[in-house]
Amino acid sequence: MIIRHTSHVTCHKIVLAGVLFAFSLLTLGFAQEQPAEKPSSGELINNSWAVHGKRDVEATFQVTQQLIDLYKDQADKEQASLSALPKAKDEINKVAVLNDVATAYFIQAESFMRQQKLEEAKKIFKMLIDKYFYAQAWDPRGWYWQIAEASKQSIKKMESGSIELEAVKKVSQLPTKVVLYEPGKEDFIDYSKYGEFKNLGTDKYEYVVKDQEGLSIAVGEGIYPNTTSVRWDPELKKAQKEKRLEGSHWDFVHSPDLEAAFLKWATGSEPQGVRLFYIGLILEKSGMIKEAIKAYYAIVVHYPGAYGWTYFKTPWYVGQAAIAKINYLLRKNPQLGYKLADADIRIKNGYDNNVANDTVIASPGRFVKVTLMEKLKAKPSKELLSIKKRSGKGRVYVLQYETGDWELMVDGKPFALKAVTYSPTKVGESPDDGTQSNWMEQDINKNGKADGPYDSFVDRNRNNVQDQDEPAVGDFALMKDMGVNAIRLYHHPNKVNKEVLRDLYKNYGIMVIMGDFLGKYALGSGAQWNPGTDYNNEEHKKNMMDSVTKMVEEFKDEPYVLFWLLGNENVYGYACNADTQPEAFFKLANEAAVKIKSIDPDHPVAICSGDILYLDKFGKNAPDIDIFGANAYRGNYGFGFFWREVKEEADKPAFITEYGCPAYFEGKSVEEGEEAQADYHRGSWDDIENNMAFGEGAGNAIGSVAFEWLDEWWKAYEPAIHDKKGSWVGPFPDGTMHEEWLGLIGQGDGSLSPFLRQLRKAYSYYKKTWKK
Repeated sequence: MIIRHTSHVTCHKIVLAGVLFAFSLLTLGFAQEQPAEKPSSGELINNSWAVHGKRDVEATFQVTQQLIDLYKDQADKEQASLSALPKAKDEINKVAVLNDVATAYFIQAESFMRQQKLEEAKKIFKMLIDKYFYAQAWDPRGWYWQIAEASKQSIKKMESGSIELEAVKKVSQLPTKVVLYEPGKEDFIDYSKYGEFKNLGTDKYEYVVKDQEGLSIAVGEGIYPNTTSVRWDPELKKAQKEKRLEGSHWDFVHSPDLEAAFLKWATGSEPQGVRLFYIGLILEKSGMIKEAIKAYYAIVVHYPGAYGWTYFKTPWYVGQAAIAKINYLLRKNPQLGYKLADADIRIKNGYDNNVANDTVIASPGRFVKVTLMEKLKAKPSKELLSIKKRSGKGRVYVLQYETGDWELMVDGKPFALKAVTYSPTKVGESPDDGTQSNWMEQDINKNGKADGPYDSFVDRNRNNVQDQDEPAVGDFALMKDMGVNAIRLYHHPNKVNKEVLRDLYKNYGIMVIMGDFLGKYALGSGAQWNPGTDYNNEEHKKNMMDSVTKMVEEFKDEPYVLFWLLGNENVYGYACNADTQPEAFFKLANEAAVKIKSIDPDHPVAICSGDILYLDKFGKNAPDIDIFGANAYRGNYGFGFFWREVKEEADKPAFITEYGCPAYFEGKSVEEGEEAQADYHRGSWDDIENNMAFGEGAGNAIGSVAFEWLDEWWKAYEPAIHDKKGSWVGPFPDGTMHEEWLGLIGQGDGSLSPFLRQLRKAYSYYKKTWKK
C-alpha cells in the first residue's frame, strides 16, 4: 500500500505554539466594566500541551481543568451528535470542542501516569474510552489520533507484560496456513485462452471474459472470477461456527489467523480490485507465492484502475501496487523462472488527491519464461557511452548517459548512496519538552568526546550490561562497518559541530547530506507554527532564502558535504502551505537551488518531497534542482512505479530520503519482529538497486537514506517508556507504524542510554549487502 508518510528525519517536533494562558479570577467585590473574553478551547488546549511539555504539573491541571469546566457541556453534545468516527478534516473540525475537552482529560491522565498515580490515570483513560470514543487529537507530526484508542494503549502500557506473553501464546495456536478448497489448475494464467484483450495501451482498455468457467477453474478459489467456490469451502462453515469471522474484513488484514483472513476477504464486500490485493497479501503470508501472484495479476487484467485510500486520505492505486508486488515476488523467487513483461498502468492526473480527474491507460502484459541468456545479459560498458548531461562542477556531480541512466559521482567514481538518518536521542529526552540534547555535543561521561559517535558499545548478549568483552566502539565505527557512506543532517535548529563531521569524513569515510527545512515546521521562515510558512509571503520567502544562503556559505568548503537538500516532505503541509500552494513551494525551491549554485557550483542540489505528491508540478517548476528525493513508506516490496514516474515527469536522478519499518511486531516474538523489519529493508534496497543505472528498472536510482540508525523513545510522547502503541495505519508487518521502533539498532531497556546498542537483523543485512 502506498503511504505518503509524515515522519521526521532529525525532525524535531516543534512544541505547539502558545504560552500559558493567564486567567485571572475577579477579586471579590471588584467589578469590571467589560468582562474578560472567554478563551477558545483551541487556545486552551495549545496552552495545555505547552505546560504539560514543560512538566509543570500544577499549571497542567489548572489549564486543562479550566478548559473542561468551560466546554464540557458542549463536548458532551457534540459526542451525542455523532454516529461514527469523523474522517474528513472538515468533519473533525466541526467537533473541535469535543476533541479539545477529551484531549484535556487525556493530558491529565498522562500527567497522573508520569507521577506514578496509576489508578487516577486509569480512571480517566477508562472514562475517555466509555464516553468520548469519537474524539480525536491532532498530532503536529501530521495526523489525527483517536483518543479512546490511545487511552486503551496507555492502560495496556501500565499493565504487566503477561498480557503480551498471553497474546503471543494465543497467536501460536491459530491456523497460519491457507488450504484452498479449489486450488486452481494453472500457475501462470494465459488469459488469451479465456477471453479477449481490447484497446491495449489506451484509456479504453478492457478484458472481455468469454469462458468464465474455464478461467474460474484455472485461477482457483477466491480469485476473480472464481468468487463462488469459497461458499462451498468446508473451512468457511467451520470458521463461522467457531466465531472466527466476526468483525470487519479490515480487522483481518494483519490477523495471524490466515485461514480466517482469507475466508473473510474472499467473501467480503469490498470492491474487487481492493479485495484481490488483500487476498494476494494473505496468500503471500501463507507462503502460497504462485497463488498470490495470480490474485495480484487478476487486478492488473480486470481492474487496472482500482484505487483505495491511505490513512492520510491520499489515493492508493491498486493496479500499480499489484504490478510492483508481482515483480518483487518474481525477483525474490527466481526458481519460478518467470517475469512479467510489458505490464503497464499509467494514471494520467494521478499526482494530486482528486481521483475524479484520473484517466487510466493500461496494458496487462504477459508472463514469459526467463531464459539463460537474459540471466547472463551483460551491462553496457560506460566507457563506450557518451554523456548526455552533467550537474555539478566540482568533485561531486551527477551524470546522465546517452541511455538515460543516471549516476551520482564523487571524485570521478560512481557513488551509490548508502545512507542513514542519524539522530541518536538519550532515553528520557524529547524535543517536545525541550530536553533533547545535541548529539554532536552531548558528553555525559565527561571524556571530551560526543557520547553516541565515540563511546557507544554493542550489547552482544542483550543483558543490558556493559560486560568486559564489550568495549566502546562508537556509532561512527559501527556505521563504517555496516557500509554507510553518508548521513542526512539539517543545519538547523541545532548547532552543527564541524569538527565532529570532519572526523566522521576523515577517519570513517562518511559524507553528509546537508539540508535546510525550507520552511517546513516553520523552520527558517520566521512563521509561527500555526498557520505556518506561507510560500506566497515575501517576508517568509526572504527569511528562507537567507537561511539557505547562510547554510551554503558556512559549509560549502567542508570536504564532508555530499550535496544540498531542500525541505522535508513539505507538500504534506504541516506548519506550511505547500499542500495547497505546491507551485509556489516548488518555485521557491528552484530559486533556492539557483542561489545555492551561484555560491557553490561544486555540489548538486536535491529536494526532499513527500512520495510523488504533486510530482508533475515539481517537474514543471523546479528545473534547476538536480536530484529528486522523497520520503516513501510503501511496503516490503519497494517503491513500485516511483522511479519511472520521476524519470518521465522530471527526468532526474532520484533517491529515497526516508524509508523504514518498525522492529516491533504485535503478537510476535522479538526475533520475529526483527526478521520482519529486515525483510522490509531487504525488499526496499533490492528495488532501489534494481533501478540503478544499467539495471532492469528505470536506471535513475542513486541510492537511499534508511530511517533510522537508533530507536527514538520520545515519539509517542513518554520518552522514558519504549512505547508500542501505533501512530498510524500503514504497510508494516502488523499494519501499524510503531515510531519508537524504527531503529536498525535498539537501546535495550534504556538503562544505559545513550551508550548501549543492540544490533538488529536489519543492521546485519545492510552490513552484508552494502559492503559487497
